[in-house]
Amino acid sequence: MKPLLPGILAMAAIVVASNILVQYPMGGYLTWGALTYPFAFLVTDLTNRLAGPAAARRVVLAGFATGIACSLAGTQFIGDSGPLVTLRIALGSGLAFLTAQLLDVAIFNRLRQGKWWTAPFVSTLVSSTVDTALFFSIAFSAALVVLEPANVVAWAAVPTPLLGLGPALPFWISLAVADWGVKIVLAVAALVPFRIIVGKLIAKVA
Repeated sequence: MKPLLPGILAMAAIVVASNILVQYPMGGYLTWGALTYPFAFLVTDLTNRLAGPAAARRVVLAGFATGIACSLAGTQFIGDSGPLVTLRIALGSGLAFLTAQLLDVAIFNRLRQGKWWTAPFVSTLVSSTVDTALFFSIAFSAALVVLEPANVVAWAAVPTPLLGLGPALPFWISLAVADWGVKIVLAVAALVPFRIIVGKLIAKVA
């Protein structure tokens, strides 16, 4: 368990911070949580590279448990339009996190023998896309209102130009595209600390 502790603590900190910061808007399409959550993939990839896929899955499960605790806590806080965390948001967040992170572990492990950047970048690119699609569709799509009939998020379905410029689509799609874009930018940026941390720790062990 000792080698896993830094990864577990880092993942828990990212999940808690993201659940808090998601309550604070940043511009018209993002929240501050969009800047912290993508680093969960960095933690997973570092653990996978340094300790293997089994250890990475344990870190993911620790993050999932932390996310459930945050969702339960969020249901107890009431905002202007009801609980800060609704059933659909909780379902979308939990399912997206677990699915995407475990997918990240599997893809990374399949590509781990390639160039140093291939596994972290490709695994994060694919899993971030899955994460975004699952969360926003489950949480806000009108097609899935059956998941929580009492919570009709009409504002998310209002047709608006995509990111203010493109064709008219439900507003939640603009939110999803903006969030996905940040994830991809940070996936590229995270290659730098990934390379540095892995290099230093491997050299230290050697």
